[in-house]
Amino acid sequence: METRRHLGPLVLALLAAMSMAPQALAAAPGVPAQSDPELREVVQQAIVQAQCFADKYDSAVWYTLMEPKLRRYVKDDKERLEILQTVYCETHRSGASVLPPGLVMAVLDVESGFDRWAVSSAGAVGLMQVMPFWPEQLGMRRYELTRIAANLHMGCAILRFYLDSEHRDVRRALERYNGSIGRRDYPDRVIVRWTTYWHGADDLGRTPVKPS
Repeated sequence: METRRHLGPLVLALLAAMSMAPQALAAAPGVPAQSDPELREVVQQAIVQAQCFADKYDSAVWYTLMEPKLRRYVKDDKERLEILQTVYCETHRSGASVLPPGLVMAVLDVESGFDRWAVSSAGAVGLMQVMPFWPEQLGMRRYELTRIAANLHMGCAILRFYLDSEHRDVRRALERYNGSIGRRDYPDRVIVRWTTYWHGADDLGRTPVKPS
C-alpha cells in the first residue's frame, strides 16, 4: 500500500470498474493485507456502533493540539475537522481496547498523506488505505471508501484488531495492517511520525500504549 496516486473524483470511476471483478483484488496473490477472515465481524460492528463517546474537556485538548498540525496537510476546514472528530471518536470507543489517536494520525500520514482520494498500487483506497474488498463484504459500495467517516471506521477497526491480536505489539500490528510482515520500513516510518509529530494527546483519559 506504499505507492499511491491522487485521482480526485476520477477514483469513483476506478472503483466502479473494479466492482465488475469483485474477487480480483481480494484473491490476488501477494496482497495479504487486511484479509484475515475474523476481521469481517469486527469491522461490521465498528460501523454499526459508530458514534462519539468523547469527553468534552479531552476532546477540546485534542482539537487544540492536533488542528494546527493537520492544517498543513488538509486545507479544507470542514474536511480537517471531520478527520479530527472521527479519529478522536474512533480511538475513544467505550469499552474498546486502547487505540492511540496519535498512532492513527501517523498511519493516515504515512498511508495517504491525509488524501481521501488516494489509491495505492495494490488497490487500497482512501485515508487509511483500506483494501477494496471490504465494502462488498459489508454490503456497502466501494465509493464509500473515499468518505472520511466510513474509511476511518473500517481502518481503525482493522488496526485495533491487529493491536489486540499482536498483544499490543505496535510494530507487528503495523506490519500486518500494511501487509509488510518482516519488513521494518513501514512500521519504522509510522512510529517515527507518531513519536516526533503526532504525539501529545494519546494519554487523554486512557492508559497509554507506547511504541515497541
